[in-house]
Amino acid sequence: MKPTLYILAAGMGSRYGGLKQLDGLGPNGETIMDYSIYDAIQAGFGKVVFVIRKDFEQDFRDKVLSKYEGHIPVEVVFQSLDALPEGYTCPADRTKPWGTNHAVLMAKGVINEPFAVINADDFYGRDAFRVMAEDLMRERTRKGDYSMVGFRVGNTMTENGTVARGVCSTKDGLLTDVVERTSIGYRAADHAITFTDENGVEQVLEPNTPVSMNLWGFTPDYFEFSDREFRRFLDADINTPKAEYFIPRAIDTLINSGEATVRVLDTDSKWFGVTYAADRPGVVEKFASLHADGTYPSPLF
Repeated sequence: MKPTLYILAAGMGSRYGGLKQLDGLGPNGETIMDYSIYDAIQAGFGKVVFVIRKDFEQDFRDKVLSKYEGHIPVEVVFQSLDALPEGYTCPADRTKPWGTNHAVLMAKGVINEPFAVINADDFYGRDAFRVMAEDLMRERTRKGDYSMVGFRVGNTMTENGTVARGVCSTKDGLLTDVVERTSIGYRAADHAITFTDENGVEQVLEPNTPVSMNLWGFTPDYFEFSDREFRRFLDADINTPKAEYFIPRAIDTLINSGEATVRVLDTDSKWFGVTYAADRPGVVEKFASLHADGTYPSPLF
């Protein structure tokens, strides 16, 4: 069974106004998302599902989905504040989305095969999709047998400022912990990769340290776990305006309860994205060179 690619795209309109996030960065106006879908098709994915906000469905269908016709089947699901389990009501003053794992839950009933989750605005690279597709197509004998691509932190940096990354701890190839570290950057003196910990102490990260870039591999049983954990989240935090239900929070709970294991898949792919406006010219240049050397055809679709 071919795996499905699930793309988290519900934040587009709110963050960038309309579909400005779909910035043409490739030589033929390709978006970062176009490259992810192209790489996923090459890796063996059989379907793409987007989660978006209902208010720009038509715009999205016209400007985005139409280009993939004839290349791969595509479906759309919607994330909204009032998409809550029975018995729960969204507080009137809530404006913030419920988070990335709530977005994953929106595909319950639509995705019935192993699936990968990605951000719409990150370039993951061909090898990342290859290793994930291979893992999703292997035999499984139990629930809770998941994976994530562990990017090497040195392959996910920008020269134009700091980044936030989920720094992973592993044992025997399995994830034991993901800690979100903000302000990871290069130290001016020696270009070492550093961050400041919760005690205000500067810590150095080795370039090969695995980090999460939100490229996860799940099977459909993850929806059952997620639904249960989302209810627990709501019981505790439904009236906390800025509380969000993130994928690492759910994963951490399932690892600690022994209900799930997460294989950390290594990749030599180099991430890039437009974290800062100053990143854009470099990203445009990288895509141009990837077309020039034949890595990608022109146009992609």
